[in-house]
Amino acid sequence: MVVGTRVHQAVEAYRPGHRFGNRMLTGAMGGIFGGRFTDMLSGYRVFSRRFVKSFPAMSHGFEIETELTIHALELRMPYAEVATPYGVRPEGSASKLRTYSDGVRILSTIMRLFAVEKPLRFYAGVSLLLALVSLGLAVPLILTWLQTGLVPRFPTAILSAGIGTLSGLTLTAGLILETVTIGRRETRHLHYLASGPAPTDLLE
Repeated sequence: MVVGTRVHQAVEAYRPGHRFGNRMLTGAMGGIFGGRFTDMLSGYRVFSRRFVKSFPAMSHGFEIETELTIHALELRMPYAEVATPYGVRPEGSASKLRTYSDGVRILSTIMRLFAVEKPLRFYAGVSLLLALVSLGLAVPLILTWLQTGLVPRFPTAILSAGIGTLSGLTLTAGLILETVTIGRRETRHLHYLASGPAPTDLLE
């Protein structure tokens, strides 16, 4: 996959808010999935035949660029970026991008793919958060019990135990899903390799 990174000369071509949002979302994606993309949301892309045959298009909006990028990273496909001129829109035309709503949708897509593609990391984080909440509730009760031998707040103790149990179940779910994801990723990679490059496919 080759991505055309947008290089603009006029401020009107690429609004500062969109540029900041692009950097933030690209940074979030890179922090989770790796890669060295600088313009993840660019729609200027060239694909190999193998890439097209292996990509299950699921999105209908601006999230498609996110899925394309993460698909390439998860299957360890070759990718590159090429600087591409990006000019001002013709007079009378308007961008279809809705800054806030589409930004939220793209961020939710990143988080959804984080849970799907890297379930152990995702659910381990949730498990850790639940464990900290459980400990936060339990520590005062434990200190009181050590001092007096009594547990005065049984509802809090039950809540703490329940959250702690949920934390363990969440981590277990992450371990199981990680095994499933590894097998699914291997299957997708074999499908990608089985597609075979076309005779004129110069991007592989």
